[in-house]
Amino acid sequence: MRRDISRILRDWPYEPGKMNARLVDSEDGSPRLQVRLDLGLLQMFLDGRPDGLTPHGFPSLLEYHESRLDATTSPDAAEDVAPFSISVEDCQALWEEGLQYAHRYVALATLDDNDRVVRDTVRNLRLLDFLTTHGPQDERQTLEQFRPYIIMMKHRSLAGLLARDAEPRAAALTLENGMEALAALHEDPKKAEQMSEYRSLKEIHDALLPSRPASRKETLTQALQTAIAEEKYEEAAKLRDELKRLRE
Repeated sequence: MRRDISRILRDWPYEPGKMNARLVDSEDGSPRLQVRLDLGLLQMFLDGRPDGLTPHGFPSLLEYHESRLDATTSPDAAEDVAPFSISVEDCQALWEEGLQYAHRYVALATLDDNDRVVRDTVRNLRLLDFLTTHGPQDERQTLEQFRPYIIMMKHRSLAGLLARDAEPRAAALTLENGMEALAALHEDPKKAEQMSEYRSLKEIHDALLPSRPASRKETLTQALQTAIAEEKYEEAAKLRDELKRLRE
């Protein structure tokens, strides 16, 4: 078996400053996601756990521990079942698994695979909720620093799906929801507006929707100001009457 991958790396040069990602066919014909790194390449499964493993027979380690939690909180749980807990080692393994999904959704975003990006970001937000609820208290703040980026990626990809389906206003609303979710992370929402994740969503939002057509009221108000400036008082009086009818 040939183990040297020099030819593969030579045929796919690394490009600094960008995410180098592509899809390739595996030996069984199913697609794999590859990311070119400066010292080699990373290959992942598109679905399931990125490394293809099934820890404890579950699709992921997170689902294994969620199953453990369900077993202790179920109405049918035995009275002598020990309270649910996870160790520091469990938290570390869960976080390392989460990093696998993060590597995948960042790469998938460059390939515009928004469906899978949404799937993986929602999954990692679930992981954060799980760890901040059940993990060590002193680790929770450290974990929370990653939430803004995941929220941004999720809503950006959701908006991408809607824009693809010719729903720009729905896409804009999704981006607004993302900005609101980011603002909710701060006691002072104004601070959220300085976050790079917030600015990223805002930039896409503003580029997505064309300038809003002026309303009838705005058009009449502008015309009234022009009429007054040009001393066309009779025309200004008519415009005032029409504005008054609109307010009524």
